[in-house]
Amino acid sequence: MALTPKQKRFVQEYLVDLNATAAAIRAGYSKKTAEVIGYENLRKPQIETAINQAIQEREKRTKITQDMVLKETAKLAFFDIRKMFDKNGKPLDISKLDDDTAAALVGLDVQDVADSDGNYVGFIKKYKLADKVKALELLGKHFGTWEPQNKQQTSMEDLTALAEKLRV
Repeated sequence: MALTPKQKRFVQEYLVDLNATAAAIRAGYSKKTAEVIGYENLRKPQIETAINQAIQEREKRTKITQDMVLKETAKLAFFDIRKMFDKNGKPLDISKLDDDTAAALVGLDVQDVADSDGNYVGFIKKYKLADKVKALELLGKHFGTWEPQNKQQTSMEDLTALAEKLRV
């Protein structure tokens, strides 16, 4: 069975943020019923198939997979700053950083230092690192770490109750 134009739009909008309610609203469904419609749409086999196919096509087109994003986020979340320094605490040359350590480095500012006569005496390196807490938060959300187990998924009873409220 072919998708309706609104269902096709729902599929496109769902890929934006993987939020079924928001996708339903953006696809033109009523804001009042968007939560229920979004939930129902995700359970329709033809829509589920279309979403999976669109995700696979996007992965081929961009050469970026969900696994790649998850692995990169994990690199940032579990980065160990000690890997930036040698055993004496001296910063390693940037060319000596391993790939995971380099991935956590989002900026490096090198400033020359001179004495009062203007003679070069050295340099100062200022490292800007990725936000480890944000990366951990993203992983936690992905795995449902921050929500009580019973709050991670909307139950059928919750949706039925919501549908009844909306019918009033």
